[in-house]
Amino acid sequence: MSTYFDTLQITYNDVPITENGIATVEFMSATEGVVALFDLFGTAAFGVVQNDMNGNIAKIRARLLETGPEKSGTLELLVQNEGKPGDKKRTATEGLLWLLRGLEFTSKALRRSLDNPSEELSVSFTKAYEDSLRKYHSMMVRPIFSLAMKACPYRKDFYAKLGAPQDRVNAQLEEWVTSLERIVRELQQFYEYVPATR
Repeated sequence: MSTYFDTLQITYNDVPITENGIATVEFMSATEGVVALFDLFGTAAFGVVQNDMNGNIAKIRARLLETGPEKSGTLELLVQNEGKPGDKKRTATEGLLWLLRGLEFTSKALRRSLDNPSEELSVSFTKAYEDSLRKYHSMMVRPIFSLAMKACPYRKDFYAKLGAPQDRVNAQLEEWVTSLERIVRELQQFYEYVPATR
């Protein structure tokens, strides 16, 4: 039998990371796999997460098309070449920052799920939200996300949708999350050194 990860053309493990940074095109393809993963939750509640991610992916893709690979071939080049720190119109830079926050949330939630096999997804995702995205959200947005976390499917149902056999699913999920965590760390370190992007 095949698994969800078998259906992905590119995973985070396939994203090249060179001295110039993280390859933009492959990163975008891998991140579309995260958006699609939330479809397996079988609830419209996660639409808010998916819409946010899709909007930020579109901003980055538009910048890549506008400037080409010379100026946006890696995420780091894209940020460095999009205006000067303090400029108001750094749409892709801001989009990438918000996308990074969403990916940090996703990686923390799935890491908790992997490390705590008896923990329900609603708990894993709620704890991950509190530890990542919550601090960036206004009092108006927090309840929307809190509701989405409560709408997580039962753990057994989600893992069944990821495919079979379960030991293969777990191994692929572990590899996928580990690669995602590496990219999140790289981007977080980069953003720490880029002034006026927070």
